[in-house]
Amino acid sequence: MSHSDGHPHGDHTHHHHEAEPVEGSWLDPGDDRPSSVERRKFLAGMGIAAGAIGALAAGTGTAAARVPVNPWGGGERWYAGDHHVHTQYSDDGQYTIEQQVAKARQFGLDWVVITDHGGPAHQKFSIDQVTPDVERARRDQRDVLVYQGLEWNIPGAEHATVFLPPGKHTADILKAFELSYDGRIAGGSEPLALAALRYLEAQVLSGRTEIALMFANHPSRRGVDSPHELRGWRDAAPGVAVGMEGAPGHQAAGIPRSAGGPGRARGYYDTAAPLPESFPGYPAESYRTHGGFDWMTAKVGGLWDSLLAEGRPWWITANSDVHQVFADTFTPGGQDYATTGSKGAPIDSGVRQTGYGDFFPGQYGANVVGARSRSYVDVMKGLQAGKVLTVHGRLVDGLQLRVRSRDDLRGVTLGGRTFVRRGGDVEVTIEIDRTTSPNWSGSVPVLAKVDLISGPVTGPCADRDVFTAPETTVAKTFEVPRKGKIRFTHTFSGVERSFYLRLRGSDGKRLTSSGDPVVDEIANSDPWEDLWFYANPVFVDAI
Repeated sequence: MSHSDGHPHGDHTHHHHEAEPVEGSWLDPGDDRPSSVERRKFLAGMGIAAGAIGALAAGTGTAAARVPVNPWGGGERWYAGDHHVHTQYSDDGQYTIEQQVAKARQFGLDWVVITDHGGPAHQKFSIDQVTPDVERARRDQRDVLVYQGLEWNIPGAEHATVFLPPGKHTADILKAFELSYDGRIAGGSEPLALAALRYLEAQVLSGRTEIALMFANHPSRRGVDSPHELRGWRDAAPGVAVGMEGAPGHQAAGIPRSAGGPGRARGYYDTAAPLPESFPGYPAESYRTHGGFDWMTAKVGGLWDSLLAEGRPWWITANSDVHQVFADTFTPGGQDYATTGSKGAPIDSGVRQTGYGDFFPGQYGANVVGARSRSYVDVMKGLQAGKVLTVHGRLVDGLQLRVRSRDDLRGVTLGGRTFVRRGGDVEVTIEIDRTTSPNWSGSVPVLAKVDLISGPVTGPCADRDVFTAPETTVAKTFEVPRKGKIRFTHTFSGVERSFYLRLRGSDGKRLTSSGDPVVDEIANSDPWEDLWFYANPVFVDAI
């Protein structure tokens, strides 16, 4: 795949279909004709059913396992975006929605999600102000899809992005969700979190919205997202709870003070941890990023792999979590957030601020998503299906992954599921679009190596707090040639067990002796000098 303009972070020279309505859907969400409502219900139900079947069929010889998911060459275009963006409507944010969308466009993004912090003032005051600002941004900057969502305080756990496509019920659903299920308003614990996800699923099934998605944010930062909670979220609403931030935002926070940075940890993963509420089994290394990525993702044979080894479709993303941008001169507005739900427009102090640890949307990280069209619902369906590549620092400009066997000659791509008869071979083809232009640090990144990681699909774990997958390994490391086309192939021969595979790549500047990312050092981790990409997995069922 390549980003729609060939450059996830380059000049914004997209060729979009101008005929698409601003609502971005194949159907106007405001169309209340019974046939339209029923069609939305039917399609929404299909999406959820497909996710559930995929999970149940993993590693079995059922007929469902014989239906390829995410077929290769499926006609998608690829769109870069960010699902974790804060504005003046967060108590610790400062930028206007208009500013954030303009920056997203400047840095080559096609879509963004406005996710201000949930809480009493946000529920009571902010959503009603966010809604018209989002609608205005959609009108004024039509080549960026602007989603409305919120950062949900998960009862008993961390935070999560929750968002919906445009629709006449969107704001009402978000307000009702926040009032009843946000941890800062309703309190509660794990059962309430599961009820919240079922509520969102019910909004889809009832036709009030075509789709709703949840991604867990910075899952390892404080260690409060336990393994069984992640499994519980996915099981409670498999069409809604689909993944987590593989890499958190706040990536500039690791820049040392001597270089004008805040001298913190990448992702602000330097909070006092473990906490009393942290999951007791997590090791000390889990509270730091590894090459900028969350430990759950970066650890080969770790928590993400333990979910994939069960056959669970669980996807990763990379985001900005932008609040205050490194080296910016703006400071928060002077309004009282608690009584207005807004900080007011930011103030340009004229002085470079040294304590800010963020990048603007698309300035450093991006999710490149495969979708049928540049529409709100289709991009969300691409996220839901795992057709997602996460990239830091524009390390690559595109990636094509094709996994196939004699039993499925077409094969599948990112987030897909294919099959092979036991004893057969599975061919993996990887093609990568080399970056030829500078990223936003001013340098042209050079991809040094690509790891093909794989492990068997062994089925559901009896212990839902398992966070290791001992049989998952780096099956092959490809050294990238300095010039010419980047194309690799690998064959899994004589396959007897269902398995999954995934990819990661690095600029090779900071690696352990075994080729893994290093644990990022607090106050001394320049994000531009340690770049990675991670691709979402493909499952192969042996039948």
